[in-house]
Amino acid sequence: MSARGPGATLPRVIAAEWTKLMSLRSTWWAALASVAASGGLTYLSANASSGDPGYEPLGDLTAGLILTQLGLLVLGVLAGTGEFSTGGFRSAFVAVPRRWPVLAAQVLAVAGFALLVAVASVVAAVLAILPAASSRDLPVHVTGGSTPHELAGMVLFLTGLALFGLAVGALVRRVVPALVTVIGLTLILPVALSLAVEPGGTMFGEGVTPQEAAVNTVMTLLPSGGGGLLVTSSDGFTMPGAPDLGAVGGGLVLATWALVPFTAAVLRLRLKDVK
Repeated sequence: MSARGPGATLPRVIAAEWTKLMSLRSTWWAALASVAASGGLTYLSANASSGDPGYEPLGDLTAGLILTQLGLLVLGVLAGTGEFSTGGFRSAFVAVPRRWPVLAAQVLAVAGFALLVAVASVVAAVLAILPAASSRDLPVHVTGGSTPHELAGMVLFLTGLALFGLAVGALVRRVVPALVTVIGLTLILPVALSLAVEPGGTMFGEGVTPQEAAVNTVMTLLPSGGGGLLVTSSDGFTMPGAPDLGAVGGGLVLATWALVPFTAAVLRLRLKDVK
């Protein structure tokens, strides 16, 4: 990027942020880990369940999602905190005095790369179920039924989590606190909440206690709960007692989790000096 002046146009800022993102080894390690986790865990799950009566290969597509989403979260956080960790933000903000275009360019760069990683992870999951399906002579139809919706939902979910990690990283500006925040909200808190109550109702909400309904509602409104609806809503799945948000509502929940810290990060840049 050139120094302050007309040379620092948004396309050039985006190109600069893309170049910086691609130059980080952590970017590629996070991407590789995400794809490997998706393919590896899905392969293991498919092999383990292939001997079950009524085995359905496509049922294992999301088996690696829990570790894959961790990789995308880490990717986003490292991108959001990178310049603050190295001090590179000083030259970036000298070149772009308004500052917010730098964050906007980071969003576009991370979204583009995360989308590619998410697609590669989903492809790895599909390929990973083929050996188990072949061993049972079962066909795999990825274009039939709700499978296209599920695959697209996985891509959007993973991309959204990367943007959530980016937003928190840009706001917090420190790697460890940002990672603790996003991992806690996305992976740890849902597990802790699920252990807080004994399940007593059916998937249709019958016999659900108020406590269970409240916990399930909170879980649905967390990043992983809302984003998960992008993947599962086509099957009519709703947590007992929780609101039926559907794929659109779930996507809005995940988008809100990314938008709120991103807005706060922009305001922090505009209202406070960067040191």
